[in-house]
Order: sequence, then structure tokens, then C-alpha cells
Amino acid sequence: VQLVESGGGLVQSGESLRLSCTASEGSLRHHTIRWFRQVPGKEREVITCISASSGVIDYLDSAKGRFTISRDDAKNTVYLQMNSLKPEDTGVYYCAAIFRYWDCESPPENWGQGTQVTVSS
Repeated sequence: VQLVESGGGLVQSGESLRLSCTASEGSLRHHTIRWFRQVPGKEREVITCISASSGVIDYLDSAKGRFTISRDDAKNTVYLQMNSLKPEDTGVYYCAAIFRYWDCESPPENWGQGTQVTVSS
């Protein structure tokens, strides 16, 4: 599958953004999808993970209560709703897919190009 992220931008602390991850080719229906964040000088970290059919969802502790992942398989899109954004949420956000019902551990098979999120204080 070919993944395309969108929805990033510059916001102030406390505001919200919704990121989208859409498959331009292929279907995401049977894939586990993860959102990662990359900050310069640091390793890419996983923020959240959703199984196929939305049966299982997991979040990084810092994202719990503020971020929500969801998917709309009819639109071939996975969303990341980010509320109460903080400056430390700044980074490039990537979505990634693996063709398994629930696997948040194995290296993803497909990556998007990333979308920049910048939160000013």
C-alpha cells in the first residue's frame, strides 16, 4: 500500500489537529496501523497503534487522554485526533502499516512520507 499523511501544521499550545493517513493504492482494511513521531536528534517513537477492525488500540503514555486514533475503512483512512497539544508534541508524524490483524512490534512494511506538526508555546 502507498500511504499519504496530511493534516499537519503550526498551532498554538492547547489547540487541536487531526492527521489523516490515506492509502492511495491498496486497502488498509487488513492492516495494523501505527502513528510515529520523529523529533530531530531522537529516535522515531510510536505514538499509537490500531488493529484491523479497530479491535485493539494502544497508546504511548504521553498521548493517553489527548490523542485518539480511529479508522474508516470505507475511506481507506486512519486518523489521529490530537487535542491539548503541547510544544513537546512537535515533530514529523508518520503513519505506517503492516499486513497483520494486530502487530505493533514488528517493523512496518509501508511508511508514509510524514507530516510536520509544530506546536508553539
